[in-house]
Amino acid sequence: MNETGAGGEVTSVNKATFRVLVADDHPVVRDGLASMLETQDDIEVVGQAANGVSAVAAYSALRPDVLVLDLRMPKMDGFEAATRVMSADPAAKILIMTTYDGDEDIFRCLRLGAKGYLVKDAPFEEILTAIRVVGGGGNYTSHQVAAKALRRSTQTGLTQRELDVLPLLAEGRSNKDIARRLSMSEETVKTHVKGILSKLDAMSRTDAVTIAMRRGLLHL
Repeated sequence: MNETGAGGEVTSVNKATFRVLVADDHPVVRDGLASMLETQDDIEVVGQAANGVSAVAAYSALRPDVLVLDLRMPKMDGFEAATRVMSADPAAKILIMTTYDGDEDIFRCLRLGAKGYLVKDAPFEEILTAIRVVGGGGNYTSHQVAAKALRRSTQTGLTQRELDVLPLLAEGRSNKDIARRLSMSEETVKTHVKGILSKLDAMSRTDAVTIAMRRGLLHL
């Protein structure tokens, strides 16, 4: 962009541009977001990716300022893609934008090093704000997401063994069957089930599974 200075000379004014890579397996969402972003003077969409594998490859080739990344994609999910990108480039600026807002999903992404987390129904203006904040080196989460992350970080988490038991509870398996499958005693299984119910503040196994799915601990 050129501007005329006080003495009549023409000077060049460079606007900060955020180079963005959009990774989402839904063409309508991906193309729609890219088209809207391209209407902004300070944002350039340098590429698109339809799955996790192509997202990692595109990031390596393009080195965008911001990678807008969905979590649920074919070939390689967003978690693995983010892990690989961060491993190759610890300074990567990743903005997660997904339909999933379970506590565990949020916490896991932030722990991976993602700089922002938004749900796809966020207003376009908020998406723009998030991209600009993340692109500028900051962190961005909506108030709703931040509250969930804070709640998750202040609660006692499930142990690895309890997480092993949880999907078997979701399948409706008995303590005896769970014990056999996980090579532990029935008494130990009972202890883990009790711990799950207590930590999830659930009244029953069914209730525990429902809560776990809502929080992102289970994806069936």
